[in-house]
Amino acid sequence: MIDFNQKFVAIDFETATGYRHSPCSVGIVTIEKGCIQDEYYTLIRPPKNEYWRQNIQIHGITPEMTSNAPEFSTIYPEIKNRLLGHQVVAHNESFDRSVLVRTMQLNQLNDFDLDLDQKWHCTLKIYRSLGFKPANLGACCNRLNIPLQHHEALSDARACAQLYLKYLKQL
Repeated sequence: MIDFNQKFVAIDFETATGYRHSPCSVGIVTIEKGCIQDEYYTLIRPPKNEYWRQNIQIHGITPEMTSNAPEFSTIYPEIKNRLLGHQVVAHNESFDRSVLVRTMQLNQLNDFDLDLDQKWHCTLKIYRSLGFKPANLGACCNRLNIPLQHHEALSDARACAQLYLKYLKQL
């Protein structure tokens, strides 16, 4: 478990297709001493700017919105700068971690360069273990009065950070 005063980052990706290597947006929130210190959001042009209709229906991001957005390889230095060596938190971390790793692999980037802990903290698993049913991001935020514009990557990352802070405060 990390110290409440230690710095951590919360991350959320939205994908253009069902493939984990197709991020179309990312939100990253940096927390230090229990407060939001920095936020980062960008659209990302997915491979071939290809989208699945069901993904668009979930997050509202369209090919037109990302046609001139940077590719992952262009924004990777910014992502790396924000994640490098920090504890990472995500809601359903297995999804967000796999989007990051698979997209890095597709772009021939080495994920060892991020110097991330092997273990990310997962607010989905944490709140399930606390008896929340359902424990999806929307339900947790609704129950704990955390503002959320669901499936907007920065809002999701911010909400995840707030969920993790609430959890740390009760330890």
